[in-house]
Amino acid sequence: MKKLFILLVMVVFVITACNNKEIDDQKPEIDLNIPAAFPLNCDTLWLGEPFTFKALLKDNAELGSFSIDIHHNFDHHSHTTEASACEPDPEKTPVNPFVFIGDFEIPAGQTEYMTDTVIEIPEGNNQGEFDEGDYHFFISLTDREGWSAQKGLSIKIFKR
Repeated sequence: MKKLFILLVMVVFVITACNNKEIDDQKPEIDLNIPAAFPLNCDTLWLGEPFTFKALLKDNAELGSFSIDIHHNFDHHSHTTEASACEPDPEKTPVNPFVFIGDFEIPAGQTEYMTDTVIEIPEGNNQGEFDEGDYHFFISLTDREGWSAQKGLSIKIFKR
């Protein structure tokens, strides 16, 4: 009986020890309130010139990856993550809009990560010069558990 009791106590201990894993239920954070953050809402980027994406990415447990999507906003659509609206150019039909989609891994074990990502904006492609005007700069951040946060910025892209 004593051996059965000890065995039962050990089984209960193992089961409860396995269930004490801390659960990550918090979304990560995209912080653009740092002094070096770029771009910010309503900023201008330039065709033919690279720029450096700067943001502080944070998570309570562990960061995973981030992605950037730059696409035209010539039709004045909106995303629910935008900070505020900028003065838009008149609506227009895209001819040769610039598009960028990039995925970036964050080194393992990080709870904070300062991006320092250089993005090239060419002047054009084999179809000609890229369209100037209103664009969205969309940031998506995912932590190791799969929680995600998004932030959309309204920007302008012009040639100098």
